[in-house]
Amino acid sequence: MLVLMTTGDGARTGLRERKKYETRIALSWAAIRLAVERGFDNVRVEDIAAEVGVSPRTFNNYFTGKAEAVATRHLDRARQIAVELRARPASEPLWEALEHAVAAQFTLGQDRERNVPDEQWATGIRLVLTEPAVRGELARVGAAVETELAAAIADRTGTDVEHDLYPRLVAAAVAAAVQVATLHWVHTGSQGPVAPLLQDTIRQLAAGLPVP
Repeated sequence: MLVLMTTGDGARTGLRERKKYETRIALSWAAIRLAVERGFDNVRVEDIAAEVGVSPRTFNNYFTGKAEAVATRHLDRARQIAVELRARPASEPLWEALEHAVAAQFTLGQDRERNVPDEQWATGIRLVLTEPAVRGELARVGAAVETELAAAIADRTGTDVEHDLYPRLVAAAVAAAVQVATLHWVHTGSQGPVAPLLQDTIRQLAAGLPVP
């Protein structure tokens, strides 16, 4: 039987999806905030759920555990690099477009869904990159994120993501550059924004990594 969706049904569906999306983001930021305040090992799923005003069962509908919840905001930003790249002007050179796409997603304080202070954002990055369980979660899903970026690069360069080496090679290089730059930023204790460092890293890649 064919079921026609009315305008009202579509609006309700959109609101439900938006509500689910907002809950996911809220749980992720709550996980980061509590882990920063108490230490990752001292935070329970129940604590994160209570912070957002939902049940632990609701938390489990979104995440497999607190490591995934903490890693989600970083992974969402990484996924958005591909989206940002597709939005860049077609006339823009690939590496220039990649530089802008990366910087746009890793600018301190730039969380489009929530007004997150610069300091909290920076502390969250440090937690994501230094907590072993969270880094393990990043590695677990990193391949999927890299594949999304490779597809965007393939579309932009007219190459085939399934048969050509180039798009996957560039995506892997960019992913590694983001990881190295952010880890360097963490380990050096920099108080400045991470975006300029990421931009410099992408520029060095584009130049063929010339010897200093």
